[in-house]
Amino acid sequence: MDDILAEFIAETRETLEAVAGELVAWEANPDDRDRLDTIFRFVHTVKGSCGFLDLPRLEKLSHAAEDVLSEVRDGKRAADTRLVSAVLAVIDRIGELAEAIDTGEAVPDGDDLLIAALRVEHPVEPVEIEAQSVPVMRGNIRSIRISLDLLDRMMSGVSDLVLARNELSRRLQDTGVDPSIEGSFERLSACVGDMRDTITRTRMQRIEKLFSSIPRMVRDIAGELGKSVDLQIDGGDVELDREMIEIIRDPLTHIIRNALDHGIESPALREKAGKSATGRLRVSARQSGNQIVIEVGDDGRGIDTERLVAKAVAAGVVTFERADKLSKEAQLALIFEPGLSTAKSVTAISGRGVGMDVVRSNIERIGGVVDLDNAPGKGLAISIRVPLTLTIIPALTVSAAGQSFAIPRSAIQEIVRENSASVSLERVGTAMVARIRDQRIPLISLEAVLGLPEEAEQGVRSLVVLNPTGGANYAISVAALHDHQELVIRPSCPAIMATGVYAGMTLPDTGRPMLLLDPAGIAETSGILAITFDDDTVIEAVREADADERVSMLLFRDLDGAERAVRLAVVERIEEVASAQIRFAAGRLRLSIDGRIIPLVSFDTLAERDSVGVLRLNDGAVELAYAIDEVIDIVALPSEIVRAKADGIVAGVALIDGRQIEILDPYWLFAEATGGGPTSSEKPVCLLSSSEDPWTREVLRPLVEAAGYRVAFAGDLEPADADIVIASDAEPLETELPPGRLLRLRNDIGARDGDPSSVYRYDRAGLMTALQAGRAGGHRP
Repeated sequence: MDDILAEFIAETRETLEAVAGELVAWEANPDDRDRLDTIFRFVHTVKGSCGFLDLPRLEKLSHAAEDVLSEVRDGKRAADTRLVSAVLAVIDRIGELAEAIDTGEAVPDGDDLLIAALRVEHPVEPVEIEAQSVPVMRGNIRSIRISLDLLDRMMSGVSDLVLARNELSRRLQDTGVDPSIEGSFERLSACVGDMRDTITRTRMQRIEKLFSSIPRMVRDIAGELGKSVDLQIDGGDVELDREMIEIIRDPLTHIIRNALDHGIESPALREKAGKSATGRLRVSARQSGNQIVIEVGDDGRGIDTERLVAKAVAAGVVTFERADKLSKEAQLALIFEPGLSTAKSVTAISGRGVGMDVVRSNIERIGGVVDLDNAPGKGLAISIRVPLTLTIIPALTVSAAGQSFAIPRSAIQEIVRENSASVSLERVGTAMVARIRDQRIPLISLEAVLGLPEEAEQGVRSLVVLNPTGGANYAISVAALHDHQELVIRPSCPAIMATGVYAGMTLPDTGRPMLLLDPAGIAETSGILAITFDDDTVIEAVREADADERVSMLLFRDLDGAERAVRLAVVERIEEVASAQIRFAAGRLRLSIDGRIIPLVSFDTLAERDSVGVLRLNDGAVELAYAIDEVIDIVALPSEIVRAKADGIVAGVALIDGRQIEILDPYWLFAEATGGGPTSSEKPVCLLSSSEDPWTREVLRPLVEAAGYRVAFAGDLEPADADIVIASDAEPLETELPPGRLLRLRNDIGARDGDPSSVYRYDRAGLMTALQAGRAGGHRP
């Protein structure tokens, strides 16, 4: 009897969620006789089993539900919301009682109230419902139930078999074998592969098991919020590892709850926005290679990134200065920060600042990726990419300090050699940066991350570019690359996993245990920022170099021995060049490099030097070189700077670590390099039209602030609310401004007879005159 009871409980658990989903779908389409018959068969089966097993409470509940559903089948009652809710409540109680039988716990009585709710009728005239005439063909399905522990032991055994096969293959390759033996081994290998695939499939379940509870959840939450939602579910036949399904359940629940609460608007607001009063929510799954992609999309309001950033600043998640530099993608990524919520009030559904951070942490823990596709005012689509199984994954094996490690192939973007023509390495303070085809990314050494000694004699190393679960790209330098293999992954001991840089261990065909690296953990441990900026500057990629969340400066020792600093954002690279490449020509020092001649600024004649370090400075349009002795560090620009008495190469002096450091004026440097001719109550507001242009942020902004203005960027306020607006001659401006309030910057130095309201962008005198005139004209009305 105990076995029969356990079988009954297991079958009831499996069917409950699916039946709840069928009920919700039936409510939307009461004429669907197939769904009605499915629900009726479930309660009828429960009633019959309860009578045999002597479970009176379950029998009484199922009998009452069966009677009501029988009346609906006969056309005596209509399937309205009241009836469906009552049947759902009975099914919930059946589930509670089944769990209580399994655990031995007691469930409080109250069954009579549920049965009474079923009997509240709205009589209707009997209608004729034609029965389905198509016979249902049942196949001869052979199946048995086995425990999950036994299934896990089977998977562990086949994993050991795969490892033994790999080791035998390596030994046969080393010793050389007879062709007949090799043929036998190939057959054995094929059989092992088939067995592995078969055992792996036994762990797979249709993802509809995960989706079955969604209709009920959407119905209940939408009803509580007073919203009308049309739910579409696709891809329920996709199969996924049962362990993955359980791990994904909570993140998917968070995403759907957020879509219903934050995303889809109320009917009144939707109609006001020109949308249908009924919102649309689509949940789908599909297989893409060795990954499963689950997408949740709605046609609601999307994410208001400006409001999100404001919330992040108010919550202290990011500073105003940092928020001002974030790209659109980085602003959107703030939704994953712990403790951050855009909800106006705390409800039972959301608003406590938990949810999306749980989503990302759970998905990243299994090697998955979360992507956002945001369309403000139109909706949001969230994609979750996870591997098919956690047991066997494809990986690249590498070595460092004579030891082998594995890197998940899903995290690898590309592999390059450090001596490739498209690769250059730069050191900025204590950090290394790799430039790969004009893209800068942080570079770290695997030996340094793991605390291993570096080999004295190293050959040409390889750079593996990683993208850890959708975070910022970075490169890891390894001594050697080996094979791509499918590895059986198992958890390592707690002490090793606690380091944060390993995802597990495996036993490759060499027979020596090997650790699997965790790309996301390495990025976190190394201090690589997950947020990138609009100008793709990654020199700030080391967290220690950005401690105060202010403007980062490159501190260096100049050729005259003085310590100076320049804004890190205008430093493109740091190089060592031969003095022979530098000469005084056409009235100034110039450097020949990369087949070009660029201006060079130096505080020394360079007569007695064989080589010199140079800073390659670039504002996006002009490039110049600045000769230095050595780089000291990356520091944060203090908030207080003592301005220089006259315009020149030094903008002022600041106190850094107790030392007076001269701060270079990038505007003066670039203006001097182009021959533009540098010369000697409440702050007014100057609106700079482009916040994404590095030259505007790093070169023009300090000059405008030095002229006594408070700087704002497009989007911060309306042009009509600013005292003066500065825009390039190519930028359209929708708002018409009075004379003297708009200043255009030209790129052409020769167009002096053009628009009188424009100046050459490196005409410092003209620009300062216009700014002073704006101040003299008084504040805006």
